[in-house]
Amino acid sequence: MTDRKKKAKLIILLGVIWVVITLPLPWVVNNPQVSATQFNIILAIIGIMSIPFIVLGVVWTLKPELTT
Repeated sequence: MTDRKKKAKLIILLGVIWVVITLPLPWVVNNPQVSATQFNIILAIIGIMSIPFIVLGVVWTLKPELTT
């Protein structure tokens, strides 16, 4: 049971790290020409683009033999 909890925590941690790393926040936040709607659109695009990579990370964490 604890092994599953450790894997779940690892998967959540990897997903959060991936999303945070992919956000171009310094470019978006420090630019006064970026409006709130543009900021929301950029976040949505990054979120949608991150889904396949997070899924790959989860699958490879659960079944590492798929990487070979």
